[in-house]
Amino acid sequence: MESLFSLKKQQINVLSILLFLCFSFTAAAQSSNALAGNFPVRGFHVDLRIQVMKIPALKELALKLSKGGINTLIMEYEGTFPFQKHPLIANRYAYTKAEIADFVAYCNKLGIDVIPLQQSFGHLEYVLRNNRYKELREDQKDFSQVCPAKEALNVALFTDLYTELIAAHTSKYIHIGGDETHLLGHDPLCEKLVKEHGVSDLYGKHIRLLCDIVIKLGKIPVLWADIALKYPDATKFLPKEAILVDWNYGWAMDNFGDHSKLMKSGFQIWGATALRSSPDNYNFTTWEKHFDNIRDFIPAARKLNYQGMIMTSWSTSGVYAPVYESGYDLADLYPVRRVYPFTGFNMLLAAFIAGLETNDALKVDAFIVKYAKDTYGFKRLQATAFWKALKTAPYEVGNGVVKGPLSLKQLLDSTVFAAKVLDSLIPLRNKDEYEQYRIMTATRVHYLSFQLLEKEVNSPSFSTAEIPVILKKLREILEKTKQVNKKYILLNEKSFYPSELEEDNKLRIAKIQLLYDRLAKTR
Repeated sequence: MESLFSLKKQQINVLSILLFLCFSFTAAAQSSNALAGNFPVRGFHVDLRIQVMKIPALKELALKLSKGGINTLIMEYEGTFPFQKHPLIANRYAYTKAEIADFVAYCNKLGIDVIPLQQSFGHLEYVLRNNRYKELREDQKDFSQVCPAKEALNVALFTDLYTELIAAHTSKYIHIGGDETHLLGHDPLCEKLVKEHGVSDLYGKHIRLLCDIVIKLGKIPVLWADIALKYPDATKFLPKEAILVDWNYGWAMDNFGDHSKLMKSGFQIWGATALRSSPDNYNFTTWEKHFDNIRDFIPAARKLNYQGMIMTSWSTSGVYAPVYESGYDLADLYPVRRVYPFTGFNMLLAAFIAGLETNDALKVDAFIVKYAKDTYGFKRLQATAFWKALKTAPYEVGNGVVKGPLSLKQLLDSTVFAAKVLDSLIPLRNKDEYEQYRIMTATRVHYLSFQLLEKEVNSPSFSTAEIPVILKKLREILEKTKQVNKKYILLNEKSFYPSELEEDNKLRIAKIQLLYDRLAKTR
């Protein structure tokens, strides 16, 4: 009897342990699901305006994203989507329909929803540059924006574009853009409408027209929220299905307008941080700004119950500089502000993923130390030195003047020191990834060295007697930049097309070469 009692007691103890473990696992799973549920949509934005990624590189990126819990890709194809009914839109780097179908299928297998983004108001230079669409332009010299008063033409064009994009994607969403519409009310037709009804009416009715097309095609429209924040009355025109993406790259919530009105609008809202954005260019990256953006905005959006969080990755500003043959005859458009390729920013992507995985704000310094130790094999002191070098003197230069507390010479000296620190650290793993930091910093050193020389030759006291010394220094910068450019090609040719990388390199030395050639003629 006693032994039977002992046996039952043991069974009860085992049962208690099993129940406890079951409860613990359930609680942990619920906690994990609750955390993931903060942002049902966890996305990454791929900007293909320049630096077009090859399909294998896109697949490699998608696999990395899926392993990090990212479930959404927003693809801003611009000229890389091969529209059949509008063949002039595609550029020389356009994918084939088969390539896009293959990529979308690959992402679907990974559990990633691919949302196509088609700009439909502003940022449409790549469409409107063609004379076929000249009647849609808000301005005949600034080709960035469609005229919202041309309703029939807008319906015809965007019905075609959305139809082809939707046919190539399985997502229930389509992103219609809608940001930075700086020409609202510019042409006589729209100026009249603004005087009669206001800017909110003009913007809201065009977005409603676009949303109606999307909804008729069976999809849910997504759009950027900056103009809705600026003109909150525009939201009354939007269908309830519309989703607004509040992009915030490190500024106050009211940067675009009264944020409380957005929160009271009743629309589902997603947020967006930035991996690359203004003032970044290929000579300069605001590392600390982007890490702080992840640290601050993700928890803020979580508290506001945003249903999605996207990391945007802008390859350029989205603004184009036109070159005219004569009068209004456009020769070409050049993207303003080129940014270092995505391949140099794996650490920021990892920080974004880490920010999504915690209910707390990302501890930036601790994250970077851990990343540098895990990824490059650095010890703590090395990791700290790496981070300090990376964020050294993050100041822009314009017209020879530093936008910060340092002189141009001090900024150059600080950057040279940072480059020496990065060169002295020897990664044990992922050497190619680490080399990208060295290239970025070396490029900045050469850029600032040139800026210093350019400032010197623009001084009223500069004389022709000084030209030989300047030419010698310019030759040295040119040679060093060309050596870095070779490394740049080797590191990035797997992911990007050689001709685009060569264009980056050409632009990096353009001003240096031009000044050299000009001074060489005046000796």
